[in-house]
Amino acid sequence: MTSHPEDRPSDTQGDANAELLAPADGARRPRRSRRRGSRRADRKAARTATRSEGSAALVTPAARADRFSAQDLLVEATADIGSRPGRLAMTLVGTVLGIGALVATIGFAQTAGHQIARQFDAARSTQVVAVAAESETASGTVTTGRLPWDAPERLNRLVGVDAAAIITDVPIGEDRVAAVSVNDPSAPAVAPPPIVASSAHLLDVTGASLVTGRMFDEGHDARGDRVVVLGAGAAERLGINRVDTQPSIFIGDAPYAVLGIFDGLTARGDLRNAVVMPTQTARADRGITAPGEVQARIEVGTGPQVGEQAAIALAPDEPDSIDVTAPSARSNLSQNVQSDVNVIFLILGGIVLLAGALGIANVTMLNVMERIPEIGLRRALGATRRQIAAQFVVESLIVGLLGGLLGAAIAVLAVVGFALSQQWTPIVNGWVALAGVALGALVGLIAGGFPARRASRIEPVAALSGR
Repeated sequence: MTSHPEDRPSDTQGDANAELLAPADGARRPRRSRRRGSRRADRKAARTATRSEGSAALVTPAARADRFSAQDLLVEATADIGSRPGRLAMTLVGTVLGIGALVATIGFAQTAGHQIARQFDAARSTQVVAVAAESETASGTVTTGRLPWDAPERLNRLVGVDAAAIITDVPIGEDRVAAVSVNDPSAPAVAPPPIVASSAHLLDVTGASLVTGRMFDEGHDARGDRVVVLGAGAAERLGINRVDTQPSIFIGDAPYAVLGIFDGLTARGDLRNAVVMPTQTARADRGITAPGEVQARIEVGTGPQVGEQAAIALAPDEPDSIDVTAPSARSNLSQNVQSDVNVIFLILGGIVLLAGALGIANVTMLNVMERIPEIGLRRALGATRRQIAAQFVVESLIVGLLGGLLGAAIAVLAVVGFALSQQWTPIVNGWVALAGVALGALVGLIAGGFPARRASRIEPVAALSGR
């Protein structure tokens, strides 16, 4: 069926119908329209969130802090050091010599000081001397004590005492001491050698050794036999150099058979020029009434203990009547000698170390001059002055640290090797070696300061343009 135009509603009628169908103001819209709009908003928000998450996954936002980390700094510094091994070796020579000289100096000084102390202790710090106490009065010096004749036996009972002997000066007045009995009036007058009375263990106490013959024993002493032993100096003065012909000397008119000649004393060196006779012989022939002193050889380090006990052992009733001289546990003289040796060698080591520091500074400055274009490129790419300076400081620090390690190791090996070759006891303080390594690093740090400052002041434009 054909519709006619007049049968179709006009536009004006459509608009009127729409206005009639539209809800009035304030009336609620249908629920379906509201749900459709809500779903559209949710889908739009989801699409926006998805795009944000994708962007965050593809591009990590840069931190506001500096991207050049400490690890990067260490890698850059070590890479340049390892690229020139020849120059690195030449640079290390000065630091190795300086640190090695310092550590070796202290090690050699401590080892030598210990050896000196041992020698000194063997000669001085192993001797204890006891004498009768004296007091000052208006009439002069008066002896207030008395040593017993069995003083050596009493001291030998003490722990730490190796040997003891009485030593007493024997007065001879006008008597002469000669190897012949005939007195030649035309011969020039010479001073006789000193006469000393002692017990049988004198050589053990003084560390002497026999050149020829033998030492008188306790039997000779107990019987008061007329026998003597001569110090090497006294034997030379008397013209006696052998005892197999049974020579004798004369003290006054009394003959005394010479049993032996001794030398090499480590204590009481004056006895080298003396004539020594048994104590009982001196009591019988020369009338000595009391021992002059008793001397004992002790173990190293037992001086204070033996010194306290000796007076009680010699005079239990009156220990104050005996004066005892005993060494301390460690000799002040040996400490002073070791200190002097340390000062001398430390000065020499410091001079060598200064030369090593100058070497590091020169080589670091040379690196800066050679790498000006590289520095300019780094500055142009955003490196700061602080980063450039830190790189060269770390390079110098590593060079100094390597020099300290090598120098300390070589020094320790040198000290140990030399001490063992001399049959000494090597003494190397571990803290000294560690301090040497730290000092090498400190020297490198200081030496790299000026070149690093110079490198940090290079402008990128001037560096890249070659000016």
